[in-house]
Formats: sequence, C-alpha cells, structure tokens
Amino acid sequence: MTPEVRRARGAVAAVFLTNGALFANLIPRYPQIKADLGLSNAAYGTALAAFPAGALVAGLLAGALIARFRSSRVATLGIVVLAAALMAVSVAPTALVLAVVLFVAGGVDAIVDVAQNAHGLRVQRLYRRSIVNSFHGLWSVGAVAGGLMGAAAAGLAVPLPLHLGVSAVLFGAVALVAARFMLPGPEDAEREAPAPTPGGGRRRVSRTAATGLAVLGVLAICGALVEDAGSSWAAVYLSGSLGADAATAGLGFVALSVAMTVGRLTGDRVVDRFGQATVGRAGGVAVALGMGLALAVPSVGTTLAGFALAGLGVATLIPGAMAAADELPGLPPGAWLTVVSWLLRIGFLASPPLVGLVADAAGLRVGLLTVVLAGAGMVLLGGHLAPRRPLAHL
Repeated sequence: MTPEVRRARGAVAAVFLTNGALFANLIPRYPQIKADLGLSNAAYGTALAAFPAGALVAGLLAGALIARFRSSRVATLGIVVLAAALMAVSVAPTALVLAVVLFVAGGVDAIVDVAQNAHGLRVQRLYRRSIVNSFHGLWSVGAVAGGLMGAAAAGLAVPLPLHLGVSAVLFGAVALVAARFMLPGPEDAEREAPAPTPGGGRRRVSRTAATGLAVLGVLAICGALVEDAGSSWAAVYLSGSLGADAATAGLGFVALSVAMTVGRLTGDRVVDRFGQATVGRAGGVAVALGMGLALAVPSVGTTLAGFALAGLGVATLIPGAMAAADELPGLPPGAWLTVVSWLLRIGFLASPPLVGLVADAAGLRVGLLTVVLAGAGMVLLGGHLAPRRPLAHL
C-alpha cells in the first residue's frame, strides 16, 4: 500500500474520532445548560429533540453536497462547522435559541456522517479488504474520550464557553489537518468502470437495487433499535425492574458500548475471513440469544451479559449496511449511502417512543423484546450485507 493511501486512512480515522468526540463533549454539560436556562423537563426534552430533527431534515442533502464538493471537503469542513455550532450552545440565551443551534448541529452532523463514511469506503476500495469497521470503532473511542473530557470539565467547573471553545478549536484543527491527506479526485475514482447502460449512458435504478436499499434500510433500523436500547433503556430497566443501584444500572450502557467498540475494532478481520453476510447473521444470533436470555432469566448479571452480547453482535451491522448500500448501482456515488444513513436516523428517532409505548402498556421487560426482534431481523435479512462483488476485486 502506498504512503498516500496509508495517510488517507489515517486522515479518515482522525475525522471519525473527532466526530465522535465533539458531540460527546457536550453531553456531560447538559445538566448545567438545563439549570442555567431554567428549563422544565418538557422544554429541555423538546430542545434536545431538535438535534435528530435537524439530522432528518438535512441528512438527504449529503449526497448532493458530496457530488458537488467531494466527500473529503464535506467531511472535514463539516467538522469545523459542527464544532462552531456546538460552541454556540454555550451562549444560547433561551430554549428556542438552544433548539435552533442543536437543529443546525444535527443537520451538519448527519451530512458529516455520510461524507466520512463515503470517503472511508473510497480508501477501503484501495486496501482491497475491510477497514470500515475500524473507523466506526474509532468513532466510539472518540465518543468515550469526548465524554471523559466533558465530564472532567464539568467536575472542575470549567466555564461552558471556555470548555466548548477549546473543544471546537482543538477538533476543528484536527479536521483541517486531516483534509490535507484525504484522497484527491472524483468520488468514483476507485471504482471499477461500470458496464455501459442503454439509453445513452443514463443511470437507471433497477428494481433489484431499490429492493436491496429497502432491506439495508431495515437492517440499519435494526441496528438503531439495539444501540438505542442500551443508551435509552438499560439503566432504567436495571434500576427499575431489577432494583440495581445507580452505579450498577449505568453499567448496562457501558457493557453494550465497550463490547460494540471491541467488535468494531476487531470486526474487519472477521469480515474479511467469513464475509459480511455471515458475520451479520451470526451477530443477529448473538443479539437475539443474549437479550432473550437476559429477559427470560431476569437478573443483573444476565442483563449485563445480554447487553454485552447485543453490543458485540450489532458492532459491524451499520458499517456493513453502509458499505453494501454504497455498492448499489444506479445513482451517483454517495446517494444510496445518504438514504441508508437517513433511514438509520429515523430508527434512532422512533426507537425511544416505540419502546416507551410498549413498556407503558405491558412493562419494560416486554418493551425490550424489540432488541430480540431486531436480532431476528438481522438473521433473516443479513444475506443482503454481502457485497455485489468480492471485496478483493474492488
């Protein structure tokens, strides 16, 4: 592998890590923001909902921006804009302004997410083996590092504008340096030349490609259901249904996150050896059996083990769905990837109220069966994760 390609891989890794760290810096400061603005729980929750709302509204613009400006520029300059938007949170004077700022940040984050994955897949084609899972693993590492940075700033009572300003300058600078080492040229430079199409070379979307996209979208939503169960409901279930103390209840999310990070950092070798389809289906088995056992035999130990197995099983699902979508024919580079990323965010937005409605009607233990169903969906549909052609030929 040439030094230029290795440097491009390092640059993409830096962007993923930076993207994970930026927003995670803000999360530990939420209690202070709520208190400083004097927000009720309802006003606070409504303001935070602006972030995923912005992601849904702006997310579908990513494909057009990538086609116009290239994924390298959209990803790196997007990080700078995202850093500035998150810094603006520190000086938002009202709940309305906070919501507007988070709406903008959510939209930019969605666009950056597609662009960084698109460029990572360009680098992967040159490597002729799977590396995209390691990028997502580094995003998780960045999220942990950013969360620790934010928690330390909160504990030391660092003024919010200073904390988020330093974060914005630091990670924005990393992104600008990374931009220098991204791959040059058009987005499809690393792809094999497509076969000639009838009709004067116009792109055509086949029924097979459209069906494949729909299935990949469902798989991405399955991944969102599993991940959101850990972040939104693990602590609530452990403390409420199982009577765990606050410290132990927090370990549910930690178990899922750590296992998922390990799975992503090691997942590329497994995918190269067994194929993405096999890994996806095996992951679905791990998710369904792990959480199935935890819910069938409810205890703190089985629940923590169940969330860990779910995190390990789902680790490569979203990167695999994105990689498979980017290989679908018929649209410009990045377009299919944009749609799958958008559907993924719908999953993250819909998952909490869905589980909550079921939990109110039948209990949270029943509500968490959505994770088991997501694992079953991975088993049934995982075959669509296989690329259209062997990775070694990309």
